[in-house]
Amino acid sequence: MSQMITPSVGFIGLGRMGKPMALNLIKAGHQLVVHSRSEGPVNELLKAGAAPAGYPGEVAALADVVFTCLPDEAASRSVYLGPSGLVEACRPTNLFIETSTVGPELARRIGAEVEAKRAGYIDAPISGGVERALDGGLTIMAGGTAEAIDRARPLLEVIGATVHHVGPVGQGEVVKLINQLLVAVHTEAACEAMVLAMKAGADPQQVLDVLSSSWGTSAMLTRTGPKVASGDYGSAAPTRLLAKDINLVAGVALENGLSLPLVERTRETIGRAMAGGLSETDVAALATLLT
Repeated sequence: MSQMITPSVGFIGLGRMGKPMALNLIKAGHQLVVHSRSEGPVNELLKAGAAPAGYPGEVAALADVVFTCLPDEAASRSVYLGPSGLVEACRPTNLFIETSTVGPELARRIGAEVEAKRAGYIDAPISGGVERALDGGLTIMAGGTAEAIDRARPLLEVIGATVHHVGPVGQGEVVKLINQLLVAVHTEAACEAMVLAMKAGADPQQVLDVLSSSWGTSAMLTRTGPKVASGDYGSAAPTRLLAKDINLVAGVALENGLSLPLVERTRETIGRAMAGGLSETDVAALATLLT
């Protein structure tokens, strides 16, 4: 029996989330073609067995299925729609999987451009942070046709523990931004709760223990509370990324004629954190604005 040849997969964007996702695809036996703005992560992937590409369009020429994991809308727009980009080079056999968090309008625009070239596109943003990117336990919210999702699913199941098909192109980003709305608001609430607890003389670890089985608990309290209590914030979830996401949330709310007071309050707090030099510090450092 001849050995099955694993189809080539492309990966563009090897940052804190993209690099472990790409490494997990290699560990699963997929032959990767990679491209990223930074040379260091590319070299690391080459040592793991990947092949390099000089620009996004070359990735599309070499690999049928291409993942993108990019930091913001400007990067996604450039990689997909710019000169020597994915759309310019795409073939009918291509399927593009956008795991970045961008606005649904941009996802729909890219999807339409790709469809016009008779290729496939899904927006499949991810949740779970670096920890889940490392262990392949991400939650994936995918928007696209059932055919495209079915084709992508074996690869998505390498990087994610759960894959949800949430509707047509653009709806993956909508659901991800709803998640980010809650991440942002719950992070600010967790910071306020922990600062109040410590100022009022409560033992922070005891507070966290009590809340762990109470209605007031949340995933963001669980991750944020210990950082606030210790004052050791680190940079696992940089504030700049949440600033980008809460601005996208506000844009979607505006498009839908909604006024969301908690979003605007949290957006203002995150804006002050950015202006105060906390862009690369973990979002738990919002607590420093309260003291």
